[in-house]
Amino acid sequence: MTQATHTIHVQTHGKGLYECTAQVAAWVRAAGIRTGLLTVFCRHTSASLVIQENADPDVRTDMEAAFERLAPEDHRLYVHTIEGPDDMPAHIRSALTGVQLSIPVMDGRPALGTWQGIYVFEHRSVPHARSLALHLIGE
Repeated sequence: MTQATHTIHVQTHGKGLYECTAQVAAWVRAAGIRTGLLTVFCRHTSASLVIQENADPDVRTDMEAAFERLAPEDHRLYVHTIEGPDDMPAHIRSALTGVQLSIPVMDGRPALGTWQGIYVFEHRSVPHARSLALHLIGE
């Protein structure tokens, strides 16, 4: 059994879904592990990870709009408001989606479906450099 770790960074430009599938897949290929399990972990509390359709950009638009409705930016709804109107909703959105993905690796590639991509879901309004820890175990 072999293990490998790596960190990638995803630059965001405000709220939205930022695909990082190519970065992750390139590292998995370079690691040389043909069969195993990949863990992707987002090291932040106001951004999250999702596997989502990467064919039609309308899906990303609808996802973003749905989360705006689920956790609106309304300071009257929250006690934690010191970091701005987008911070507490960002924490809620992150809790709803999660910060970790487990993806099987088969034939040296993440075993994603035809229309699936790995996304950082940025929940804050301002740009951030998001850090993702990757861990691959297998043979």
